Amino acid sequence: MLVIVELASGVRRFRELQRAIDGISQRMLTLTARRLERDGLVNRTVYPTVPAQVTYELTDRGSSLTLLVKQLADWSREHKDSIGASRALYDLQNPDQQIR
Repeated sequence: MLVIVELASGVRRFRELQRAIDGISQRMLTLTARRLERDGLVNRTVYPTVPAQVTYELTDRGSSLTLLVKQLADWSREHKDSIGASRALYDLQNPDQQIR
């Protein structure tokens, strides 16, 4: 979802995506990008430079997701505090649970 959000504003190089998505490892971003490419949501372009330069951009199908993803992200931000409060209450009421 975060990759789609980032690519919604245009073409990005791999390192730009990695810097924009806080905490994502190189391996996880590579796997995610490959899956999105396989699903036809992202185009990957490799330029014959040394080292190779790779860019990613949304396909038309991927672009059609951006509104839905943005709505979900907006909902998440809007409810972040209440979700956090619900989690804290649950943890207090269920101290033996290891759901984190």
